[in-house]
Amino acid sequence: MLDDVYTNLNYFLRWLHILAGITWIGLLYFFNFVNPPFQASLDGELKSKINPALLGRALFWFRWGAMFTFLMGLTLLLYKYTVGELWTRAEGGMSDRAMWILFGALLGSTMWFNVWFIIWPAQKKILGGLKAGQPHPDAAALAKRATAASKMNTYLSAPMLFAMIAPTHYGTMSVTMLVLVLAVGFGMIKFLYSLAPKVGQTF
Repeated sequence: MLDDVYTNLNYFLRWLHILAGITWIGLLYFFNFVNPPFQASLDGELKSKINPALLGRALFWFRWGAMFTFLMGLTLLLYKYTVGELWTRAEGGMSDRAMWILFGALLGSTMWFNVWFIIWPAQKKILGGLKAGQPHPDAAALAKRATAASKMNTYLSAPMLFAMIAPTHYGTMSVTMLVLVLAVGFGMIKFLYSLAPKVGQTF
């Protein structure tokens, strides 16, 4: 088994990709389902004391989880589908599994872009202002922009995760299935958003 370089490298890259992805998506759900109700209970003074330390650490793991998920995923995609010759069907044309993985990669790449070029730059300015005791003059606009990108990522996460496991466990790609995955995925996330403010009040 150890002399099978292709299989071992494939498993190793997948392992790193999943580990980083769990870190990233776990924190994405923390920021969207756990943190907003908690933040609503804090006054301004407490926010200035708690958020730079708490959210600064969380955002570190969040953004680098996103980066390593993206890099490992891109490497795995190119390696597995090129070396494994999975891009096309035997009878010609792109394979269903390749279409699923490219759809998932598109959603994942969009989410990665949002983290590194919208969410993190905005949060860095907001938290920097809180830490300095001088709120950033554009804090409200920055928070609105970061929140919108974070919500987009949360909605995209459900169909993205389906698309990532579909090549191995589902396989068949069709327009009907694609629409169904998007509708069910978005519906599940919407339900979680509605549930988030209500949970955790009792043990």
